[in-house]
Formats: sequence, C-alpha cells, structure tokens
Amino acid sequence: AAPVTPPPTTRNGGAVTRVPGASGKVTHDLEADGPRRGDKTPASLRVEQLAPLPAGEIAAALGAYPAAEIMWVQDEPANQGAWPFIAMNLPQALAGLGETRALMVASRAPSASPATGSSKKHALQQAELIARAFNR
Repeated sequence: AAPVTPPPTTRNGGAVTRVPGASGKVTHDLEADGPRRGDKTPASLRVEQLAPLPAGEIAAALGAYPAAEIMWVQDEPANQGAWPFIAMNLPQALAGLGETRALMVASRAPSASPATGSSKKHALQQAELIARAFNR
C-alpha cells in the first residue's frame, strides 16, 4: 500500500478549505462524515505510514490544495498517538520541500489515560473531534 492516499481528484483544489490528515481508524470517520455533512470543502488525506515520514508524498498531495488549511486529526489525546511525532517532524520536513503552511491539530485534550472510561463520553468526544476537523 502507498504511504499516503490523497483525496479523490474529482474535487476542485481551489475550493478545498481544509485538508485533514490522519492515520488509522479516524480516517474512516473523516471519510464518512464529510459527505454526511454535505461538506465538499475538506479533502481527507490518509497517511498509512508514519516512519519514515513520507514528507514528499504528503507535500505532493497538499500541493493540489494551495489555499487549504492543514490539520492533523487523531482520536488519541494530544500527548499520545502520532501527533507528538507529527508535530515535531512534519512541519520541518514539509518546509524543506517548500510547504510552509501552519499545521493544526484536532485531538482529544492531553490526558494520562488513552480512554475516557465511559462509552457515552467517548462517543461525545469523538463527535466533537470530527466536527472540529470540518468546522471553520
């Protein structure tokens, strides 16, 4: 499998306002929720490989959306999951390739525990997380 799966090319790149990038299960949530909202302005970028970081492939995919915000989305707390690695390495790697847009994050709040311990609270946090990925 390719390390990065770009969004479908049927979108008008200039109309896309946000590119949420993600890895793992949350990519399925993003791909399902955008059409459900009727929102055609985000374009989800699926990152299947985190190390070594596929910066060239990510930069190439982002190049199709020159006016879009870039956001990493994960369902783990901000101090866990891929975000600490992505935040430390991706901006510098992209800058070396000429991509200097700011990188934002949508994640759960930092926590010592990876889970809330409550399925209802988890579902609410997951819905809020996906909404943050799409809302401007």
